[in-house]
Parts: sequence; C-alpha cells; structure tokens
Amino acid sequence: MSVVKRSVAIAGHSTSISIEDRFWDRLRVIAAERDMPVARLVAEIDAGREAEANLSSAIRLFVLDDALSRIEEQQRG
Repeated sequence: MSVVKRSVAIAGHSTSISIEDRFWDRLRVIAAERDMPVARLVAEIDAGREAEANLSSAIRLFVLDDALSRIEEQQRG
C-alpha cells in the first residue's frame, strides 16, 4: 500500500496531504454520502483537529472513527 501525496484547497489555500489510497477512497465515499465535496470535508476535519495534529493523521483517524461508528451501529441494530 503506497502513500500518495494529494493537493487539497482549504479556505482558499492549497495544502498537500500524504495518505494511502484506501483512506482517500473511503474519505471520498463519506463525502459523497454527506453530499459534499471532498475538499469541504477535509476542511471540516482540519478545523476540528488539535493544533499539533498532522492533517493526514487527522484524516486517517476520521475515517477510522467513521468505520468504528458503522460497526457499532450494525451491532446495535
């Protein structure tokens, strides 16, 4: 699994993130489910992360949290 560097615009500024394809693909699915562009979802993740947190790591944790929430919902339902 390779890490790919991608550029995303956040608040009008371009930034690069290095993230594996599987995380990026899942992030795109989550954004589509929320009916929003990936860049907007990344901006929301960026706004919610702690100052010392790396954006790429914050995205990975967001995707992980989403997956865990889905598993918990399935187990309840």
